[in-house]
Amino acid sequence: MNVEGTHETLPSILLVDDDEVLRERLATAIRARGYEVRTAGSADEALREAARESPEMAVLDLRMPGGGGLDLLKELRRHDPATRVLMLTGYGSISTAVEAVREGAVGYLPKPADADEILAALNGTNTAKQSGVETPSLARAEWEHIQRVLTDCGGNISEAARRLGIHRRSLQRKLHKYPPSR
Repeated sequence: MNVEGTHETLPSILLVDDDEVLRERLATAIRARGYEVRTAGSADEALREAARESPEMAVLDLRMPGGGGLDLLKELRRHDPATRVLMLTGYGSISTAVEAVREGAVGYLPKPADADEILAALNGTNTAKQSGVETPSLARAEWEHIQRVLTDCGGNISEAARRLGIHRRSLQRKLHKYPPSR
């Protein structure tokens, strides 16, 4: 039976990012595709939104002041294990991607990601960028290795530098650079 005026309801999405401009642009683009989108600028704000009404999907920034995306991922999944969570970050590395997936994320995208890429990842459909496996450059492999060692050291730069066999200041300089694109 087809009732005029009814349509399939798309899932609700909680979009969490401390970058207000990016967050609102993505929210606008996703709303234009028919989704109900709520936004939050911090982990605390996101938890309040989720307590009010649990989202069916969530897009979380990995690094935010006052609470990171991985901790927020754990809390959202504890609150509602059915929530599909996608991690989004400008500081992507293999180690954080693996940790996010272990904690229940359905995917992991580096910034900048557009609304179509985000929705494809949340819905489990492939995008053109995901279809081929690209060999990372030596600079990218080095950066990912440094991020993995730093994660293994719990963020302790001195210990990570010792394990990597480089001076602490050299490691700090490398950490202040943006990750190589490939």
